[in-house]
Amino acid sequence: MLGYPEIDPVAFSLGPLSVHWYGIAYLLSFLGVWRLALLQAKRPWSPVKAERVEDLIFYGALGVIFGGRAGYVFFYQFSRFVEDPLWLLRVWEGGMSFHGGLIGVILALLLFSRKHQIGLLQLGDFVAPLAPIGLFLGRLGNFVGQELWGRTTEGWWAMVFPRDPLQLPRHPSQLYEALLEGLVIFVVLNWLARRPRQAGLLSGLFLSMYACFRFLVEFVREPDSHLQELLFGWITRGQTLCVPMLLAGLALIYVAQKSKSRGTTT
Repeated sequence: MLGYPEIDPVAFSLGPLSVHWYGIAYLLSFLGVWRLALLQAKRPWSPVKAERVEDLIFYGALGVIFGGRAGYVFFYQFSRFVEDPLWLLRVWEGGMSFHGGLIGVILALLLFSRKHQIGLLQLGDFVAPLAPIGLFLGRLGNFVGQELWGRTTEGWWAMVFPRDPLQLPRHPSQLYEALLEGLVIFVVLNWLARRPRQAGLLSGLFLSMYACFRFLVEFVREPDSHLQELLFGWITRGQTLCVPMLLAGLALIYVAQKSKSRGTTT
């Protein structure tokens, strides 16, 4: 069994203010996205020019934060919201959802595309290769913060998380997700983004790949304690949310392939 590298979730403190590694992961994510976006904006076929990158990241950040919070509340803690609606606004108490953040980013991109007269699919293809940066660092933040750990296992790679009240050997599922949702998707999309592609292809691949990887990892990820009831006895809430994401991704890939047959590219 592997030993958990006990890392203090608090990176440093400044008086009464404690800075957590998870917050630093968010900051590094935005910096990494900003840097890569500037490089992408230099490509002749880029729909976003360098002078608009900061504006795009601002829109995206708002979508991630507000969408992620709303998604967590409505997808995972709706009963608590009904009892205490103002809990939705208490972001400092924790709770973010990827699927909610995705919806928030899509809405933000829609507003950005209308403001700057950029096609939504082209804009989505610009953003898709950037997203895995945040996913990778975010999952590492989950690992350091000892949250969203996996189910029990007897594998040699199992870890006992110090904050686990049961002290059982578990899958380090946060690292699985960092590898698949972050590194693998990043490599694939950025390799494909080196030359012009059909509109919607990169967006569709991102949605499809994330949905498949997340669906698989959910089999070894411990469900939230208040969501132990599974659909059909085995489908988790996260897997349920991945189904429409996969269908949307496949639809975009189909549309992109149809446009390829007509000889059009972004």
